[in-house]
Amino acid sequence: MPTVAIEPLLHHSIRQPCPRINPINPRKLLPFSLNFSSRAARICGSYSSYGRSKPLFVTACSATSTLPVSSQPTEIVYSETFELPLVQKVEGKICISLDQGKDGDSWILKVGCTLPGKWVLHWGVNYVGDVGREWDQPPNEMRPPGSVAVKDYAIETPLTQSSSSEGCLHEVTIDFNCHSKIAAINFVLKDEETGSWYQHKGMDFVVPLVDYLCDDENVVGMKKEFDSWPGTFGQLSNMLLESDGPLCNVEGIDEASPELALANRILEGFYEEQPIVKEVPVSNSLFVSARKCSETDKNIVFLETDLSGDVVVHWGACRDNPMKWEVPEAPHPPNTEVFKDKALRTKLQTKGDGFGANGLFTLDKEITGFPFVLKVNDQVWLNNRGNDFFIPLSRAQSVGGPSDEIDKKVSSESFSGSVTKDEDPPIENQEILQTTFTDGIIKEIRKLGTDITSDTKWKRKSKEAQETILQEIEKLAAEAYSIYRSSTTTFPVEADLETEELEIPTEICSGTGSGFEILCQGFNWESHKSGRWYMELLEKASELSSLGFTVIWLPPPTESVSPEGYMPKDLYNLNSRYGTIDELKTVIKAFHKVGIKVLGDAVINHRCAHFKNQNGIWNIFGGRLNWDDRAVVADDPHFQGRGNKSSGDNFHAAPNIDHSQDFVRNDLKEWLRWLRKDIGYDGWRLDFVRGFWGGYVKDYIDSSEPYFAVGEYWDSLSYTYGEMDYDQDAHRQRIIDWVNATGGTAGAFDVTTKGILHSVLERCEYWRLSDPKGKPPGVVGWWPSRAVTFIENHDTGSTQGHWRFPGGKEMQGYAYILTHPGTPAVFYDHIFSDYKSEISALISVRNRNKISCRSLVKITKADRDVYAAVIDDKVAMKIGPGHYEPPSGPQQWSVAVEGRDYKVWESK
Repeated sequence: MPTVAIEPLLHHSIRQPCPRINPINPRKLLPFSLNFSSRAARICGSYSSYGRSKPLFVTACSATSTLPVSSQPTEIVYSETFELPLVQKVEGKICISLDQGKDGDSWILKVGCTLPGKWVLHWGVNYVGDVGREWDQPPNEMRPPGSVAVKDYAIETPLTQSSSSEGCLHEVTIDFNCHSKIAAINFVLKDEETGSWYQHKGMDFVVPLVDYLCDDENVVGMKKEFDSWPGTFGQLSNMLLESDGPLCNVEGIDEASPELALANRILEGFYEEQPIVKEVPVSNSLFVSARKCSETDKNIVFLETDLSGDVVVHWGACRDNPMKWEVPEAPHPPNTEVFKDKALRTKLQTKGDGFGANGLFTLDKEITGFPFVLKVNDQVWLNNRGNDFFIPLSRAQSVGGPSDEIDKKVSSESFSGSVTKDEDPPIENQEILQTTFTDGIIKEIRKLGTDITSDTKWKRKSKEAQETILQEIEKLAAEAYSIYRSSTTTFPVEADLETEELEIPTEICSGTGSGFEILCQGFNWESHKSGRWYMELLEKASELSSLGFTVIWLPPPTESVSPEGYMPKDLYNLNSRYGTIDELKTVIKAFHKVGIKVLGDAVINHRCAHFKNQNGIWNIFGGRLNWDDRAVVADDPHFQGRGNKSSGDNFHAAPNIDHSQDFVRNDLKEWLRWLRKDIGYDGWRLDFVRGFWGGYVKDYIDSSEPYFAVGEYWDSLSYTYGEMDYDQDAHRQRIIDWVNATGGTAGAFDVTTKGILHSVLERCEYWRLSDPKGKPPGVVGWWPSRAVTFIENHDTGSTQGHWRFPGGKEMQGYAYILTHPGTPAVFYDHIFSDYKSEISALISVRNRNKISCRSLVKITKADRDVYAAVIDDKVAMKIGPGHYEPPSGPQQWSVAVEGRDYKVWESK
């Protein structure tokens, strides 16, 4: 199996010799090798120090030249260096040893690693007599310095630089007494630089200290019979130290007699190595220059890269149509072959020092573009941000090529290359390219729309396919809308043109409102206690409007068993702990007068009953909606409903309503229309929507026609060993599935983004804010127009504090959600606090620059200590203690807002 040394990667640069790094063939791994679970596809740490190369000046004109030769006059057309980030797999070892201490009672467990990284031992113990294999925390005297408790079941201890001679770079030492009641030490290894966990055969490492645990498959260092192990224990090179004492299978000792197991415990020392495979980021680069040779009237393209191994250029030529590849006429460079009559493949020549490769391409003057991709070692394809590299051979062309804007999706095989334009294309060319972009998008929308207009085809498609088509149409429309908005700034200022920005017509949709909404949650968990909350809000209506809020979410208005309103009883009784029905109407009118829409908190998943049935169960309702037990779902044993089974998760504190019943839906639709028409509500915040199918929500929204609607779809994110996973795609997919079920008629709170922000700010892991495709990792990264972003609400914060946002870092959270797409929601307690002026300033930046729920985000940095992004090319922002400044160039930036560990700029 090939091995790779890590140290030389520290000096990997295009101008410096670099080692050949051969990808590891996973089929060659030993059957007992570690399971590698990648929890951070985006690598924030780096072992390489990339240095941008100096331009190489190409002056040769021969198609067979291997090195540039200064012999003929040329004109530079294009020169650029692209970064080529790669991930290589390197091998190492986890070293585990158990030795006796200086006295007979003390023992020392050492765990080390031969690979560089920020390694942490995540570990715990089992005690003699424990039932099952659940971890417990070790006693305090057993914890090495620097250890941190993880909840109540584990310890995390950082590995320190090793002084041992076994080749380990990092290790940790755990001391324990052999007379303690510890039955086993369990651990896994974590690399904090990548967020990756390393296990043993898909399970925890287990170092058993009593005999009855010897039979577990994932144990290390224990033997059943000394002569039963084959050879040298495979290729692990285990060096087991013999002991004169009894081995594991002592007769009569088992888990049922822990005291006997402890009394007869005789420990053995051992040293064992386990293989480990780690993904290491390596920075490579590609330098490209294009020149015109005045004597031969040819275009000359020179490519040079520091990639090792065989590098093949898959290329073609463009004439009039930059979207169409063609095979140029011969002669072609050496080592070139035709690929399916559509392209050429040229193997670059290895440089004289053996590190890197280069090649020279000569093209006729009629050729206007040089498109290509790279293939390395016949395994990995490299392109430019998911698109082909496109080198313009005249100054009138766009550098990136038209495909840069048409397709924003990054495939799993693509790598991000940074492109810096020498100069922007002239305005007339911008208009041509812009037309190409919008025409392409319109064609895509028409193509998708064909399936909808053809009723037969549409009915044949599955529900999932229909939802996918509708979602894709919206994404394309959003992109076209963004291009249209940006086009208003490219016209030259002339005497007969308006200099003010054109107003874009606003189309209202219940899932998005106008698209420019900023939501205020207008209460907390204690607001009911005054008995006059509506009147208190009345006094703040003008102030909230001046701060820039366009929508306010009011608390549940109905009579409720709980004073907060979330256990509703009589839906038509709107005299609650927050105020009377007349006060509610008054405050709604006041908000309308200052231009703020009002959302009602509609709790329709469950309802508290008025009467008991014949069995003494509370499931008979009174008031205007006097339902019987047919309105209650049948699969909640607490309330003995006679309805159908629930279409979602049950809320066990009250009878869950069966929305499949026609009479229930008709009554609820009538109630929502009454709230809209008679009370004055403009839309809904829907409570606990996990409890019923989103298709019913669509029915309610179609009937009540709200201005804006958002659902609370709340469930747990993904965690491993108590730490949040990097990949939260499954979590955000569940939220999006619910939005899809509503037909996109409602948005949803972006719980995924809130959870990720928690880990980012608690652990200083800002790399989490970019998913593997370079997009925001929450719902806002997949369906931004339906994502309602927030950092706190009445459940998570206030006096409940179920999931409180990291203290003192709230403004970093608001700097993120108030500059990014989605519809941001601000919690009442934060508005009327010391944060008020900073929140107001961020809202002003959002409104001035017309940031909407569909704005485009370009993440420019996502490292351990800083995250930065540019939104709509108008606003730049960063959060985190690390340094960041927006890219300099033709676009100038000025600081708009800054505070503790955050900063926001506006384009001048």
